Formats: sequence, C-alpha cells, structure tokens
Amino acid sequence: MTMLDRMRRHKNWLKWSLAVVVLTFVLLYIPDFVSTTPTGTGAARGEVVADVDGHQLTAGDFQQRYVAQIQAYRTQFGGGLNSALLRQLGIDQQILSQMIEEQVALIEADRHGIRVSDDELAQQIFAIPGLQENGQFIGEARYEQLLQSQNPPMTKGQFEENLRRSLIVDKLRSALTDWMAVADSELEREYKQRNEKVKLQIVALTAERFRDKVTVTDADVAAHFESHKAEYRLGEQRKIRYLVLDRDQARQKVVVPPSDIQRYYNDNMQQYQTPEQIRASHILLETAGKDEATVRKQAEAILKQVKSGADFAALAKSVSEDKGSKANGGDLDYFGRGRMVPEFEETAFKLQPGQISDLVKSQFGFHIIKLVDKRAGSTRVLDEVRGQIQQQLAAQIADQQITDRARQLEARIDDPGDLDPVAKELGVMVQESGFFQREDPVPGLGAAPSVATEAFRLTDGQVSKALASARGPVFVTVSEKKDPYVPKLEEVKDRAREDVIRARATELSRQRATAIAAALKTAPNFAAAAKAQGVEAKDTELIARASALPDIGVSPEVDKVAFGLPALGVSDPIQTSDGTIIVRVVERDEVTPAEFRQAKEAFRAELLNERRGRFFTAYMTKARERLTIEVDADVVRRVTATYQL
Repeated sequence: MTMLDRMRRHKNWLKWSLAVVVLTFVLLYIPDFVSTTPTGTGAARGEVVADVDGHQLTAGDFQQRYVAQIQAYRTQFGGGLNSALLRQLGIDQQILSQMIEEQVALIEADRHGIRVSDDELAQQIFAIPGLQENGQFIGEARYEQLLQSQNPPMTKGQFEENLRRSLIVDKLRSALTDWMAVADSELEREYKQRNEKVKLQIVALTAERFRDKVTVTDADVAAHFESHKAEYRLGEQRKIRYLVLDRDQARQKVVVPPSDIQRYYNDNMQQYQTPEQIRASHILLETAGKDEATVRKQAEAILKQVKSGADFAALAKSVSEDKGSKANGGDLDYFGRGRMVPEFEETAFKLQPGQISDLVKSQFGFHIIKLVDKRAGSTRVLDEVRGQIQQQLAAQIADQQITDRARQLEARIDDPGDLDPVAKELGVMVQESGFFQREDPVPGLGAAPSVATEAFRLTDGQVSKALASARGPVFVTVSEKKDPYVPKLEEVKDRAREDVIRARATELSRQRATAIAAALKTAPNFAAAAKAQGVEAKDTELIARASALPDIGVSPEVDKVAFGLPALGVSDPIQTSDGTIIVRVVERDEVTPAEFRQAKEAFRAELLNERRGRFFTAYMTKARERLTIEVDADVVRRVTATYQL
C-alpha cells in the first residue's frame, strides 16, 4: 500500500474486522457528502436483513453502515459516484457479507468464551485519535455531540457496542493465529521473491497469430472429440417455467410528478454538489523507527532548499519517502476534504497556489506541502439532473409496487398450475427457459444464482416463492430434468472445433519459436535478430513477478524462467497456454542483504498478517458452514433503494 493510500485511511481499517471498525471511523473522520433523507418507503429499522443461527441483523444497523460506506465512496469518487457505479461496486452485498462474517465470528468467540471488558473498551475509546485533543480525551459531552452530529446520528451506546464487537473479533483472531511465525530463511526467500525485478525483451508468438494457418476438417473434430469425451461431459441440468414481474416494464408505467422531483432535489442537494478540491505535491520524511529529532533536522534542511527556490519535483523524486507519489515529483493529484490525515489537510487547504508550507507533522512523519491548484465547489442545477431523478424515483416506486405484488402473489401461487391463471390476470406470459446447469446463467433471466439454486432444490410439482433476479421477482417451477451425460458431438461441435484450432495454432507457435530460438540466443542484438526473423521484440521496464507482460499478460511460466536467468541470458522457447515465448533478460535488480535487513521486521509483520488473515478466513469459512444463515433480499433492496444517488 502506498503512503497516499495510508493517508486516505485510518490505520484501523487494515484490521480483519473491517465491517465494524471501518464504518465506525468513517463516521468520525469523513464529512457528510451524501444526504440520507429517505426518498421511498424504505424498510423499518427493526426489520431483519439476515438471520445468522438465530442472531438477527437489523435493517437499522445495515442502513447505518450502508450510508457510511456511500459517504466514503462519495469522498473518493466525488461527482463521479452515481447509482450505476454503486451497483457495480456491489456495496450492499459487501456490507451484508461483512455483517454476516462479523456475526459468525462473534458466535465463534462466544463459543470460546472470549469477552471484552468495560475497561478494555474504555482504553480503546480513549486511544482513538479523532477523540483526542492535545493528547487528551475530548470529554463525554463533546464525544456524544460528535456522535450525534453524524448523518445518520449515532448514540454512544451504538458506537460503543460496534467497537466492542470489533474488539471481540480481534481477540478471536489473535487467539487463533498468534501462534504463527515465519523463520528468517523463509522470510528472506519470500522477500526476494516479491522484490527482485528484471527488465526483459520479449518475443511472444501467440497462438492467435497462427489461427489463419490452421485447417480443421469435420473428421479432425470428430477424432478429437472421441479421444477427449470426458472433457465435454455435461453435469445435471434443469429447465424451468417461470413467471417474472418485470421491473423495467413496471418502471415505464410510473409517472413521477414534477413536484416530487423538485422536492427530492431540494432534500438531496448535497448529492449534486462537488466539494472544493485542491491539487498538492509533498515531500515526506518518515519517522517510524527513527529518531524524530534527527528526521526533523533533515526535513528542515530540505525545506530551506525549497524556500530558496530549489526544484520541488526534483527534490521529491530524490528524497521523499512516499513511494506512491515520489516518482511523480510528490504529486498527489486533486483531492477533497476528508481524504488526507487532519494535520496535512488543515495546512494544505489554507495555502494558495504556488505556496509552500512549513513542516507539517503527522503520524507518518514530516511533510513539506506545495499547493499546485484549487478548484472551487459547484452545484448542478435541477435541469441537469431532472432526468436522473425522474428515473430514480420511478425505479423506487416501481420496485416497491412489484415487491408488494410479489408478496401478494406468494399467497396465491401454491403449485405450478397457479402460474398461468395469475399470468393471464397480469397480462403477461409464463415463459420457459432452456436447459442450464447449476452454475450457469439462467436462459431468459441471466445471472440469477437464487433462481438456479432453487431450480436444483425443487421437487416435481413444487413452485418457488418469489426469487430475486435482475429482471425482477420471479416464481419458478421445474419443467424438465437431464441427468449428467456425455453429449453427442453435434451438441458441442463448435467448442470441440475451437479446441482443435487452438491446440494446432499453439503447436505452430512452438515450432516457429523452436526454429528461431538458436538465432536469437546467439545474436549480439536481440531486437534486430527478432526483426530479421519477422517477429518483434518488445521491452519491459523493471518488473516484479506476476506483472503483466506485452501481448501475453501475467504468465507464471515466463516468470519461472525469466527470474532464473542471468543478466543478458536468453531463454529456450517457453510454452504457455496461449502460445510460445522467448525472453532475454536485459537487467536484473537483485535484493541486497542491506535492503533485506532494513525491511526485515516490517516485512515479517506484513507476511504474518497475510498468513494469519488467510488462516482466519479459512477457519471462519468452516465455522460458517456449521450455522444456518438466511437473508431477506427484499429488505436489503428496500433499504438501498431509499438511499440512491
């Protein structure tokens, strides 16, 4: 993670218990850029979004977290955040998953007798930087006032309960993973694996280049199919009849009064405001693990150079310790309030373009800030967003209408014979899908996991309750089944033909690479020799393992060979799934013993945290499998529909 990333996040966001701690501190540190005035019927706070083995997760808690996360993304994306992006990010499902994961962990902690005392909770609260002033707790009155000023407001009890739950999860994680350790030899090996780099010249003979040279007959396809039948075996399949309450059709019938559009705009004005932004550059000298007085003297010397007219960008490139901005001359690009740590932000926003700050001390070290530009805040007028608001309100009204209708129909649809009469009454048709496997999209409905799961659960003569799909609530019944089988060639002929073409094209790439490998290996000029052979050698910068390579992307096969070659070494042809590659190592950037010694303990902590995180996640997955978890997607939808952009 770069220094800029760290500045944009509170350090506790890095903990596994993200669901509580992150959203708690978002409320404390990020300003309110999103109105949370309900615009639809919404969901009652006491309704249940999920039940985890008898422990109910309420709409009120989900709403609190959802709104806070929207605020965080609004701060990050500014005016670029809209409802479509929210859906793409899947914030609602992320938060619901986090809440469920947290509750599973709390159940497991209770099973192990893990608790957090009131004293432990108080110590944690007193240690929160946002609740301190001059190193002292801000006091009960300001503490409660700060919580009440959030949007939506938080009570002291809510905040402290969330924090207690977070600490319990942390204790559980520690109890389960603190035994883990990393030997020095393993640590050094892993550090080198991650940090050594190579600069390459690459000749990529991809299979795609040879497709037009491949001729495949029907006999070839048949022969391939006969010898690879097991690869084409199809799993169990289902076909369904379904009645869908189409969301798009319902939205088209909704008329939104102009007065409602005006009211929504007025109530949610902040959504259409772009806050003031600045562009700044900085030079950072870190203090972690160093003598602060010594670092301050170094920073003061650099500041003196800057104030005397030295090139700020050149100095940042040479001395700044912020790896995220150093290469760009310290440039942090544009950002709004709430994106940086308070000390940095307070100073930066007071500067005028071209001005340079004095030293600014933060938890990361000493900063020297140069303000590059300022952008004033702006507000989009109603006419600019009228269409967006109309569509949004129409969607909310229509969604509520079809949700209510689906609930009514659940009481009337008891068996498959009820589908057609209800469809006729609604003026729609009962439709039938094609066959699909359990993990496939459902023909006619697209990606609909709940529908596919239910289709493989239903027995003959059963009909489902209303299920969620992208098109809207849907009632399904199984109309036909197919057991697993090996298909006839005609059913998979196109796939088999493509497999033959790719295999032969890959073989042609291997043959061509083998033919030119010797010339490339002995050539004094790799690029010129490649050109003479009718191929192109492409250069990379210094890259680490798992970096994307020209024409082929990430390739473990190439990494394995390239990082084993000496500088100026040329590989034999390297076979990959997409073709054949020849590489020349132009330069190697090895990890020195001094570099490893300096980074050793910080890397040990990083590696341990990764491994403990993986172990804890795997443990919690097993714990979750023992529990019964039920989600009410309708309540989730109604909460999120109430808070749209």
